[in-house]
Amino acid sequence: MMFKGRHILIIVENLPVPFDRRVWQEANTLRENGAKISIICPKMKGYTKSFEIINDIEIYRHPLPIEGKGAFGYFLEYTIALFWEFTLGLKIFVKKRFQVIQGCNPPDLIFLIAVFYKLFGVKYIFDHHDINPELYIAKYRKKGIFYKFMVLAERLTFATANYSIATNESYKEIAIRRGKMPPEKVQIVRSGPKLERLKLTVGNKIYKKGRDFLIGYVGVIGEQEGLDLLLESAKHIVSIRKDVQFAIIGDGTELENIKTIATKMGLEDFVDFYGRVDDHTMVEILNTADICVNPDRPTEMNNLSTMNKIMEYMALKKPIVQFNLKEGRHSAKDASLYADNTSTTDFSNKIMWLLDHEEERIRMGETGYKRIINNLSWKHESQNLLNIYRKVFNL
Repeated sequence: MMFKGRHILIIVENLPVPFDRRVWQEANTLRENGAKISIICPKMKGYTKSFEIINDIEIYRHPLPIEGKGAFGYFLEYTIALFWEFTLGLKIFVKKRFQVIQGCNPPDLIFLIAVFYKLFGVKYIFDHHDINPELYIAKYRKKGIFYKFMVLAERLTFATANYSIATNESYKEIAIRRGKMPPEKVQIVRSGPKLERLKLTVGNKIYKKGRDFLIGYVGVIGEQEGLDLLLESAKHIVSIRKDVQFAIIGDGTELENIKTIATKMGLEDFVDFYGRVDDHTMVEILNTADICVNPDRPTEMNNLSTMNKIMEYMALKKPIVQFNLKEGRHSAKDASLYADNTSTTDFSNKIMWLLDHEEERIRMGETGYKRIINNLSWKHESQNLLNIYRKVFNL
């Protein structure tokens, strides 16, 4: 119980907890090591209680009635979020003083809350989930005043932070080079999957809809996630063979648009959209899949980011097809085939090749699983989280 008597406040703005699996794993690891944990996060579908205690972790959820889209929409969303984060933070601080705030981006604005509490000796840890300047370019394909604001907010976030957590080597390099963080104050903590949650099963053939094969996807459905590229690949595949079904799990701002595209392509009988589902359903669908895919559009943001879906696919022994991006290749290595960037023909051809080579699918699945077991599971990554907190508390 190395952190007994310590109180940590975790603030996350873009997802509710415990739905945000990375944050939930971090919170539980810190609690298991003696810390009291409070979390501030937004209310979203399926997570609407204003206050809840799960695993002795206090979760304070605030309303977020506006989902940002466009400059004005994001301004309103972030302003409302900051108001509630400050209000709830003050309530928690009065109830039981915390010694650390861990702010999980996006956006890079939680430092505004941390600055106030630093007056009371509270330390700030920046848990760097997204590189927002690159995310802005990926969304809007341009630079400008809002891009400059993103760069400034990132710089101020790192300037405020006592320590930072990076999800991979690329993010650590950004923290050091762009954020001017001393290397010894940056700790890599990958989003390693917790194997107790991702149980291997035989799946359920109901998701194949009577076809021989199932291709699985899980993740956010936004502009930069490349679901349109996946649909183009699916269209090419079903024009050649009719024995393949696609299962798309997830929600996001582009979901309805992607559904419309699928219908226009004549794919409604071959592609199922399951939306945001519980863990049991997600694991059952992915266990049924013969191949899992990551069609993330090749952008600098995606090139430098580690995607949770890759780790989850590997933990379930699934061979992967994705575009040839730096961190995606680093995570999966030989558990994946890598298509030429944005080539939906090459992407679909690699899927079909794997469908016709069962022994290779099995080999790749085993390779990825061993990599998770030996190097990348939360069992390993949690030790890195504990290491940074030992520094924070001078233990």
